[in-house]
Amino acid sequence: MELPAVNLKVILLIHWLLTTWGCMVFSGPYVWANFTILALGVWAVAQRDSIDAISMFLGGLATTIFLDIIHISIFYPRASLSDTGRFSAGMAILSLLLKPFSCCLVYHMYRERGGFLGSSQERSAYQTIDPPEAPTDPFASSEGKGHAPYGY
Repeated sequence: MELPAVNLKVILLIHWLLTTWGCMVFSGPYVWANFTILALGVWAVAQRDSIDAISMFLGGLATTIFLDIIHISIFYPRASLSDTGRFSAGMAILSLLLKPFSCCLVYHMYRERGGFLGSSQERSAYQTIDPPEAPTDPFASSEGKGHAPYGY
């Protein structure tokens, strides 16, 4: 399945906006976790060739999915929510719902930058051009063919 070409800046802008609106109700750990991950996203934008930057942003996005679920479920204000509170909580939940899709897009960018998840494979730029050598028998000689080698 071909993913749409989305700029990392657009993903950051959307999550920054939704996180900012979500911070009107949720504070503390929600703010620290989400804005720290957005800072990693800014690093990934600034260093376009860095696999480390994009992989840390991807891992952080995946982690904040679980952190947001926990934080919203524990600190959701159940009593007397104002319109602003409902809007803010809705934006935090919308951000949470968009994060798996954002993870898919960021993973696609990670692969484009040369990242690889899976079993470790030796990926070396060096390749030999010599043909493989056939194993030689150290006991075979041209004059003693058919004779058994001497024991020690």
